[in-house]
Amino acid sequence: MKINDTFADRLDAAAKAKQALLERARAKDPTKDPEFAARQEARLAAERAREEREADRRRARREAQERAEAERKARKEAQIAAEAERKRREQAERLAARKREQADILAAQKAALVARFGTRSKR
Repeated sequence: MKINDTFADRLDAAAKAKQALLERARAKDPTKDPEFAARQEARLAAERAREEREADRRRARREAQERAEAERKARKEAQIAAEAERKRREQAERLAARKREQADILAAQKAALVARFGTRSKR
């Protein structure tokens, strides 16, 4: 800066400096750089791959939960079926025991009658 610089000279110098900065920035514009485009494409590809992996993980997690739920449901159904079979068996055993008891009672009554009155003689 010279001592005899006028205000207009200083304004002109500032405008030239701004223009030089602007030209330098335009020269460094990343959209014109072929490497920038390649880096952007690589970033986008990596992002798509990451999103795909996350979607795969979510899908796998959901499928695992569905399998676990189906297994729980199958176990519960098997347990219910086993309980029903056990109850049916117990009921059949009780019925068979009751029939045996009745047969034993009838046999004992018949034996008591035979002992008391003997067998009928044939006429």
